[in-house]
Amino acid sequence: MINIKRSPLNPIIRPGTHPWRQVASFNPGVICENGHFFLYERAAASLRPLTCSVGLWESLDGESFSLKVDHPILTPADLKLPNGTIEDPRVVKIDQHYYMTFAYRPYTFNCFPTGYRIPDYTALVGTIDGPENNTMSGIAVSDDLVHFTYVSTINPSQHCDDRDVILFPGKIKGRFAILERPKDFVDKKSGLDKPSIWIAYSDDLKSWTKPTLIATPRYAWEGSKIGAGAPPIKTEMGWLLIYHAVDDADTYRVGAMLLDLENPSKVLYRTKTFLMEPTEYYEKYGLIIPNVIFPTGAVIHNGLLHIYYGCCDTAIGLATVPIKELLNYLIKEGEHFE
Repeated sequence: MINIKRSPLNPIIRPGTHPWRQVASFNPGVICENGHFFLYERAAASLRPLTCSVGLWESLDGESFSLKVDHPILTPADLKLPNGTIEDPRVVKIDQHYYMTFAYRPYTFNCFPTGYRIPDYTALVGTIDGPENNTMSGIAVSDDLVHFTYVSTINPSQHCDDRDVILFPGKIKGRFAILERPKDFVDKKSGLDKPSIWIAYSDDLKSWTKPTLIATPRYAWEGSKIGAGAPPIKTEMGWLLIYHAVDDADTYRVGAMLLDLENPSKVLYRTKTFLMEPTEYYEKYGLIIPNVIFPTGAVIHNGLLHIYYGCCDTAIGLATVPIKELLNYLIKEGEHFE
């Protein structure tokens, strides 16, 4: 098993200090620019309703962060959804612009933690138009990493609950590329019946090609569903994708794939066993859901891959591993696809 080291400061970011992030801080997007780490937290003001917005933190070492702005940088009101919620931001740089993808709904759930598995949710706030869990995903753009402007909603109109929507940090053959996980997207021809990772392309971030399947749950520890985690990282060996998997007991673990540089719908290598699973107290117990490591940010700095992850939908953790060591492990121990 590869030796991934958790930060001794974990959880590196915790909730509190401000009303808009009073109960939880988790599932962050992270980008490193000119030696500065910028971390975009999903911050929850309350559980009932579970209202979330995006807060911004900054660090010089990727481990010790301070709040850069004392208010959320993106809120449901900014999307003209005063009763809505924004979740799970990921940030990439493409052609000198910074793009944030995020999940959102026009209403929020009331959250009732069970203490042993996924909480009970009841949609009570706002107006529900269509299926109860019509989670959508959007894109916002910024030139300064602080002020973001809405660009588009990117879900296929025939699907709902489309999460884990993540842009590649660069164009593929001149087109934007995005990973997604439409929960109800079932390919009847292949018999796919579990939420999986798909890819789509666009020329303008508004009109997207029909999604193509990349990967579906394959191993026991992925039993329930898989989804993209952090934005892919370009390496000499391929696009490194850190992803999450959920087993039948609702335990969230971390895996990795290498995708072809020219055709990222092709998986080259994939971990047979998980890279990380909940072992520490803050990964096994939390305010909202137990037994969760949910990776959403990955940055290479000084030869180390920094993996940022949500802990039990409550706080944020950091783990590091030498990037060369991880790639060698993936190729040596992972499953190879021709």
